[in-house]
Amino acid sequence: MAVKGKVKFNEDLCKGCGLCTTVCPVNIVLIDNDKINIKGYHPATVKEMDKCIGCTNCATICPDCVIEVERIKE
Repeated sequence: MAVKGKVKFNEDLCKGCGLCTTVCPVNIVLIDNDKINIKGYHPATVKEMDKCIGCTNCATICPDCVIEVERIKE
């Protein structure tokens, strides 16, 4: 049974530090340079959500706890 994930960011609290982008094994987490949150930062986002494996590395490393990963068994 394969495990997939769905990542949610609280974009208004993200300070765009980029730590989450360094630990994603499938390289789908990135800093969204086209968006600015209410604090003036470029928040993190996920491209190609269907490639998420639900590892939770991004949520674990986030110093501000703005990432939530839902693990989905297929």
